[in-house]
Amino acid sequence: MTSSALAETAQALVAHGKGILAADESSPTIKKRFDSIKVKSTEENRRDYRDMLFSTPEAGKYISGVILYDETLRQKAVDGTPMVKRLTKAGMIPGIKVDMGAKPLAGHPDETVTEGLDGLRARLEEYAKLGARFTKWRGVYRIGDAMPSPGCVTANAHALARYAALAQEAGLVPIVEPEVLMDGDHDIDICEEVTEEVLRSVYNELSLQNVWLEGTLLKPNMVISGQDCPEQAGVKEVAERTLRCLKRTVPAAVPGIVFLSGGQSDKLATEHLNAMNKLPGTLPWSLSFSYGRALQAAPLKAWSGKAGNLKKGQAAFLKRAKDNAAAASGSYA
Repeated sequence: MTSSALAETAQALVAHGKGILAADESSPTIKKRFDSIKVKSTEENRRDYRDMLFSTPEAGKYISGVILYDETLRQKAVDGTPMVKRLTKAGMIPGIKVDMGAKPLAGHPDETVTEGLDGLRARLEEYAKLGARFTKWRGVYRIGDAMPSPGCVTANAHALARYAALAQEAGLVPIVEPEVLMDGDHDIDICEEVTEEVLRSVYNELSLQNVWLEGTLLKPNMVISGQDCPEQAGVKEVAERTLRCLKRTVPAAVPGIVFLSGGQSDKLATEHLNAMNKLPGTLPWSLSFSYGRALQAAPLKAWSGKAGNLKKGQAAFLKRAKDNAAAASGSYA
């Protein structure tokens, strides 16, 4: 894929009033979600649930792309249609999660580094042949006593940059996801300080690895109070601080920023995104979403593993998609 094609895909993923569905839960993660509705996590049930989302009428008006798990990228729906074809026909771009998860970082207790670089070039080539057009890799940073350490920040930034360079080599748009976790009782000041440090490190490494920023997207956390902090920052403050941090760190060449919801409630994730898009002034990049649970919690509950609830599940998903698409243009009410 040429540079212009990479840029075209990146721009399409952050088209005005659209965002990304993150449906890339690993088998253990989706099992927890299925446990919450008392449904067994079999390959068939996972297929039926995800196909319910992908085949929702009009979803392509609000969802630009879908991040898939390896299993889903290779699957076919009950009627024999490949999932990739199902998405493409509905106007949604297929993507793929390519990291192998966060593993303990040697020499740094309680910290992690994301693994999966070994063999990644070959996997990316295969994913491109299977129809994927973009990718995602997540680095995780925990706030705590002397955490994240410089070693953790550097190790994850380097892995993200190596991954991004390999993805572009394979003709796939890399979504770079450095997530500063909400876990802890830290206040919003600490979150802003750590997020700024992390993003500076990530973009320094991307530069060193010659990653073409116009063909990338950023998927960061919002600058927000720790979930156990006694004083929770309001919606407006979260919006203002997040944008201030991004303006200081994210180059204007990046086409768009697609936020993760990261433990926020469905409604709050939508309100925060809407508030950012309503703030005065022009921004060099689009602000949108790449939500997993914040898009899926309502349809998962409505569906509850029953074929008779298909339309209920799709209606719940379409409402969440519409609400977040409105927030991506600052028109959510």
